[in-house]
Amino acid sequence: MKAIYRPAVRVICLDAASRILLLRWHDPVDRVRLWEPPGGGIEPGETPLVAARRELLEETGLDPGAVLDRSVPVERDVRWKGKRYVGPEDFFVAYFAADRPLLTRTGLLPNEQVELHSYVWVSWSELTSLPDRVEPPQLLTVLRALQPDGPWCEAGSG
Repeated sequence: MKAIYRPAVRVICLDAASRILLLRWHDPVDRVRLWEPPGGGIEPGETPLVAARRELLEETGLDPGAVLDRSVPVERDVRWKGKRYVGPEDFFVAYFAADRPLLTRTGLLPNEQVELHSYVWVSWSELTSLPDRVEPPQLLTVLRALQPDGPWCEAGSG
């Protein structure tokens, strides 16, 4: 399968209790379901920060102004909709004062509404208990780099 180079972004959303927002997508081609932070491809002319804020708003309806401007780059190799995407993916963080704020998906196209199966606010310690695959597998490493004072950095947290 030929790889398509595609720079992308992700937003690690944290609520008042440091729970992480993950979206559960249903791949319409291979039927796989996977969990990942909000995000997507960078459009021509966009900076990674602008793309992160746009994607967050489209996929969740959450305040895009909550996305901070510091990011951690990750090299990705992802299969989605029968295609293989490679390239850098900048991970940003966004903080929300509410406890598990509700999402709206009004910015998604009709087919994307169908593909976004569900969402969850989950503790870092529960990441491995989610059904289906969690992307990216290095999510805990990204969390530690973005928020080194978070509960996932305590001694003995794995």
